Amino acid sequence: MSDVQEAANQLLDVNLHENQKSIPVTESGPRSESEQLQVTVGATVPTGFEQTAADEVREKLGSSCKISKGRGKIYFEISVESLAQVHCLRSVDNLFVVVQEFKDYQFKETKEEVLKDFEELAGKLPWSDPLKVWKINTSFKKKKTKHKKINRNSGKEKIDNGRGNKTDERDVKKEFTNNALDSDILDYYENPGIKEEVSTLVGDGDLASCKDETDGSSKEETDTEVLKFRVTCNRAGEKHCFSSYEAARDFGGAVQEYFKWKADMTNFDVEVLLNIHDHEIVVGIALTEESLHRRSITHFGPTTLRSTLAYGMLRLCAPQPTDIIVDPMCGTGAIPIEGATEWSNCYHIAGDNNPLAVNRAANNISSLLTKNQIKGIGSKKRNWDLYPACLREMSRVCRPGTGRAVLLTQDKKCFTKALSGMGHLWRKVHTVWVNIGGLHAAVYLLKRTPQAFVHPSEQEGERTPW
Repeated sequence: MSDVQEAANQLLDVNLHENQKSIPVTESGPRSESEQLQVTVGATVPTGFEQTAADEVREKLGSSCKISKGRGKIYFEISVESLAQVHCLRSVDNLFVVVQEFKDYQFKETKEEVLKDFEELAGKLPWSDPLKVWKINTSFKKKKTKHKKINRNSGKEKIDNGRGNKTDERDVKKEFTNNALDSDILDYYENPGIKEEVSTLVGDGDLASCKDETDGSSKEETDTEVLKFRVTCNRAGEKHCFSSYEAARDFGGAVQEYFKWKADMTNFDVEVLLNIHDHEIVVGIALTEESLHRRSITHFGPTTLRSTLAYGMLRLCAPQPTDIIVDPMCGTGAIPIEGATEWSNCYHIAGDNNPLAVNRAANNISSLLTKNQIKGIGSKKRNWDLYPACLREMSRVCRPGTGRAVLLTQDKKCFTKALSGMGHLWRKVHTVWVNIGGLHAAVYLLKRTPQAFVHPSEQEGERTPW
């Protein structure tokens, strides 16, 4: 059997949807102040699919959205306890928490006055709650990836108030086909309709080198206490008297002075966003380090489709269970992968007349399966939810009075606690202590009690035995 056939067969056998479920929130007493916090989250989405993304947010999070139509952005309010679920949305590229929005910002007439206002703005913003959200976000997001440095030679380099140098633009597009672009430039060229000017604060000589001037003792203190940051300015509009670089430079300098953070473009902890569109300004803090549209693709081709765009196209079709979805020009497989992930009750067929494309699609499927299998191993923390649910489901399947179960686990404390809550359904008959490669585990023999299984949803109402 070929690698392509094997990968296709595996995709049919594995329900990817189960591995993409949002992280459950368990009630463990009164909620803390941070869990009660309500915040506004902004998300960039493929331009034109703003409404599709808003529909997904309403469906999965129960939140209504403010849509920036034609600009590839949506905004919605959530409680912080739903933050992990936001990262599971299939239609969004990048996420950020909104610090403050100015719908009709009045710019001064001269560049000097505008930049002075940007400097003063940093100290007036409500940073507290957004930074709490950022801190919570860092506790469960993926391990930081290495940020590639963008070659920008100060404010007069390759961007001049939205009119890019054509030679440099061709060079960047060539790099894109070689998959060597930094994420923000890649997003720019995959959203050509936005035509935003993007600049990132690198820091002047003093800021960029300040970490090298500290002695050994202060350096240790800096590494543990002082955060590193960068400011990225996204500017769209032709009536501004300043460039995005100048805005990022002056606003970033004020942020650095206000928080006493270190400016570092590549190894930053916090990315502050300054989004300017005509007379609208949104200040935010990034919650993603790279676009979520890269989640499913590891083998790229010259025309690789964004996973978020593939999801939007599929959602327009409103797939129903048992539908057969065919992608005759699948390329690297973005559409069938998104389809099998989100609409696992449909049958997905993909093909391409280019052998290289078929191989890339098969490799992407295999990579995703491997990644999901690794995630499926789980953790002891999740066992507190897994074990009770597992025992409950096994009690439904096993015959009351005669059913038996044999279970192996190293997490004996968690299993004992779960079993104590299921004493009406399971009785422990015997325990065998085993050593598996140095790990001390237990094998439990359980017997099903005569009590009939009652579904949790029926316990409060009419109790119907299974």
